[in-house]
Amino acid sequence: MKEYRILSYNIHKGFSLNRKFMLNAIREAIHATNADLVFLQEVVGENQRHAQKISQWPVVAQLDYLADSMWAHSAYGKNAVYQHGHHGNAILSRRAIIKWENIDISNNRLERRGLLHAVIESSGRPGLHAICVHLDLFAKGRKAQLERIIARIKEHVPPECPLILAGDFNDWSEVASPHLKSELDLREAFFSLHNRHARSFPAWFPFLPLDRIYTRGFHEIEANCFVSPPWDQLSDHGAVMAVLRERSG
Repeated sequence: MKEYRILSYNIHKGFSLNRKFMLNAIREAIHATNADLVFLQEVVGENQRHAQKISQWPVVAQLDYLADSMWAHSAYGKNAVYQHGHHGNAILSRRAIIKWENIDISNNRLERRGLLHAVIESSGRPGLHAICVHLDLFAKGRKAQLERIIARIKEHVPPECPLILAGDFNDWSEVASPHLKSELDLREAFFSLHNRHARSFPAWFPFLPLDRIYTRGFHEIEANCFVSPPWDQLSDHGAVMAVLRERSG
């Protein structure tokens, strides 16, 4: 049975909490995880101001810079668009991405949010559905977005297909997991193995459980939250990782 190493990480547009540009160190850190599939939030597609002012700013989009030669396949969902550029969610994959779609789930003009849904080649079995999200800061908005995510999965992900839903849920009140379990039979990987959600924010002193990896059709083998050096100095979030094994049948 196939095993997958899954990483989810809010990269804070490549900046640390004290606004130091850390994209090269972020690339080294995520490469070291040897992940098969990477879910990223706050990835910059373009920023003309930073490109002019920051000498280390890459000449290619952040997605391509981070993928390098490790992940041959990627998808980017442009969510927040401004005069000098844009940013959003991204998925990096070792296996071919068969198709992908970015759906606007924004509730207001200040928090531009998207649902990036990719279908990934999966060794002769039904395609692996991978959904990357970054939800609102306010509970009312998150509740509405969860309902849209649930509706999307019910309508577009066949029950027999393996599914991974990952990202920054901003869910410090921890209401998402029971709702996703009851509606979709999704299990949160870290919670399943450690009986609690990973505390991933802020990375330098983590006490809020914001970042999650939800799955269906997998056994959880391992789950970690990376907040020790060097991760505590990279983004404002720690990264969460899970090793998953596809269920048979």
